[in-house]
Amino acid sequence: MQEQKLTSNIPWGMIGLIAVISLIGLLGVYSATYSSRGVSSIFYKQLMWIGIGMVIMFAMLIPNYHTIGRYAYTLYWISVAMLLLVMLIGRTGMGAQRWLALGPIAFQPSELAKLAVALSLARFFSSNPRPGGYRLTDLGWPAAMVALPLVMVLKQPDLGTAMMLLITSSIIVIVAGLRVRSIIIIAIAGITLASSVFLIPPVKNTLWGSLKPYQQKRIKAFIDPASDSLGSGYHANQSRIAVGSGRVTGKGFGQGTQSQLAFLPERHTDFIFAVIAEERGLIGAGFLIMLYLALLLYGIEAAKNAKDRLGALMASGVVSLLAVYFFINIGMAVGVAPVVGVPLPLASYGGTAIITTFLSLGLLLNIHSKRFMLFY
Repeated sequence: MQEQKLTSNIPWGMIGLIAVISLIGLLGVYSATYSSRGVSSIFYKQLMWIGIGMVIMFAMLIPNYHTIGRYAYTLYWISVAMLLLVMLIGRTGMGAQRWLALGPIAFQPSELAKLAVALSLARFFSSNPRPGGYRLTDLGWPAAMVALPLVMVLKQPDLGTAMMLLITSSIIVIVAGLRVRSIIIIAIAGITLASSVFLIPPVKNTLWGSLKPYQQKRIKAFIDPASDSLGSGYHANQSRIAVGSGRVTGKGFGQGTQSQLAFLPERHTDFIFAVIAEERGLIGAGFLIMLYLALLLYGIEAAKNAKDRLGALMASGVVSLLAVYFFINIGMAVGVAPVVGVPLPLASYGGTAIITTFLSLGLLLNIHSKRFMLFY
C-alpha cells in the first residue's frame, strides 16, 4: 500500500520533462559530432551515460532522503579526497588538471563536489536552525566547508566550477535564512571581489592577478568581444553567429553550417545550445528554454512542499545548482556571460556531468515523492 502511494506521488510530468530534454540534447550531440565517416562514438557514449543516469535517477527513489542527508558529510570528505588526488595524480587536458583516470573512464571529481557541498550545507543548516536568521558569525563552518573545495578547484584551474560552487552555496545560505544586514555585507563584498576580477589593466595584489592568462583573456573578450575575435573571443563569437543564423525556424537538423563545418568549437559540450539554436531556430531554442524553466518550477515546488527543513534545503540546493548551470551556459552561448566551461544540464556531452545531474534529479524526485509520507 505504501509503495503504491509512493508511486502515485512521483511527479511523472517532471520525469517526462527530463526525458524530452535528454532526447533533444542527444539529437544535438548526434548532429554536432556526425561526419562523413558516420555516427561518432561520442553519440553512443552519450546514449550510454543517459541510460546509466536514468537508472541511477530511479534508484535514488528507493532510500530515504534523511539517510542521504546523514551521509552528506561523508560524501563531502570523499569529494575533497578525490580533489586532492586530482592535484597529485590527475589527468591533464586542455591546460587543466581536472580528471581522475578510472581505467578507460575519466572522472571529474569537481562535479561531485558541487553536489556534496550543497548537501552538506543543507544538513548543517537543518541541524542548526536560527529562528531570527543567521549572522555572519554563524557562518564560520559553512564558509570553511565551501572554501576548501573552492580553493582546490581553482588550483586545477577551473574558474567555471569554482564560480558555480560559490553562487550555489550563496543561494543555499540565503534560502536557509540569512539576516538582511548579513546579505547586504556579503553583497558589498561580492561587488568588491567582482571589481577586482574585472579590473583592467590588472593591478598587483588583486584577484585578477591570480587568474591564469587564458582566464584573463576570456574575461577581456567578454567585456570587449572585438578585442581578440580570432583568439580568446573566438568561441563566443562563433556561438553568437550560430545562434543568430538559425533565425526563427532554423536551418534544419544536421544542416547547421557553424557546427557541421566545425567553425564552432566545443559544439557537443559547452556550446550544444548554439548547435540546437542554429538548427531549430528561435522556435526550437525557445521551446528548449521553456522545458528547462518548467523543470526548475517543478524543483521549486518540491522545495516549497518538502516534508521538513532538511528536504527543503536539499531540494533548494539541487534547484540552485541546475539553475546556475542553465543560465550561465545559455548566457555563454548568446554572449551575455563569459565563457567559463559550464555544460548545459542533460544536454551537453560528458559522463560525470550527466551522472551527477541525474543523481541530483533523483534526489529531487525522492524529496517530492515523500512529501505526504507519515513515517520515515
